[in-house]
Amino acid sequence: MSEIVGSKRPAAHWLGYGACAAAGCLWGTGFYFGRLALNEMSVEYMVLYRFFFALLGMLPVLLRHRVRFTPGELKMLLVSAALGIPVQFLLQFHGLARTTVSHAALMVGSMPVLLAVAAALFAGERLDWMGWLALAGSTAGAVLVTLGGAHGAGHAGTGHGEPSLAGDLLVVASLVTALWWVLLSKKLMARHSPPVVTAYTILAGTLMLAAWILTPLAAKPLCAQLGIPNASAPMPFARLSATAWIALAVSGLACTATTTLLWNWGIHHVPASRAGVFLNIEPALGSILGVKLLGEHLGPYAWLGGGLIVGAAVAMTARGRDPEQLPEVVLE
Repeated sequence: MSEIVGSKRPAAHWLGYGACAAAGCLWGTGFYFGRLALNEMSVEYMVLYRFFFALLGMLPVLLRHRVRFTPGELKMLLVSAALGIPVQFLLQFHGLARTTVSHAALMVGSMPVLLAVAAALFAGERLDWMGWLALAGSTAGAVLVTLGGAHGAGHAGTGHGEPSLAGDLLVVASLVTALWWVLLSKKLMARHSPPVVTAYTILAGTLMLAAWILTPLAAKPLCAQLGIPNASAPMPFARLSATAWIALAVSGLACTATTTLLWNWGIHHVPASRAGVFLNIEPALGSILGVKLLGEHLGPYAWLGGGLIVGAAVAMTARGRDPEQLPEVVLE
């Protein structure tokens, strides 16, 4: 039996890395499609519509798998959903609304190192010096890619002005909440399959998001009678262009539902600290798309950065030994 398990383990690891890489590629388009939708609606409604589409993509999994969670698991699921969906995405896209695509992508480039540190501190994973070197090289590559394409002359074309410290910090704050989502999801997947954890997290998070955004709108008539100010805007629908609807659908089905499923499946088979290197595909690709939107060109720094990202990913996956990992924390 041990020989059979050992023979299959490398294949599962390669598939896990492939899933994380695919998730990074799809996530890399998220800022681009989010920017298209933000041209016609507020951050709140853009994120809400995005997750309506994501939930639609998860319906087959929800209908097929009826799961009973223990009280401890349910609490962990709700915390993970709250941090991973309404908190993370509202912070991130409010940040994007206040900065540029390239700057937002640059901030995301810090995620792999943050994830590796969090995995070492809270999930018991121990990354060796080569792993830390690969993560540092990958992050440096993301910085070079975004700096190689960020030129102030094109910012006006976005309609959102120059980058701002407030916008950049909001994006970084969203990454901190994303760390807890990743680690909590990994613990839940010790008991449940990745598709189940993904589907129920998106369901719970979307319901929380809808309650947060739509409750003030539903209370607007009552507020008017009581003389309470309520500036809630009606949900945009008929006035949205086909471009906005396509951007929302792709954001929800591809950039959210599919990516979360791929990522959760990937980190179920490989350590989160090692999988984090593939998150740098997101800022690299996001920066490239931002440059295209701004009418700029990639310089030598960007090409060098792309080489560092690819090299770090190859170095991380080609090594046969995983980082040491302490036993999983048992869920109560």
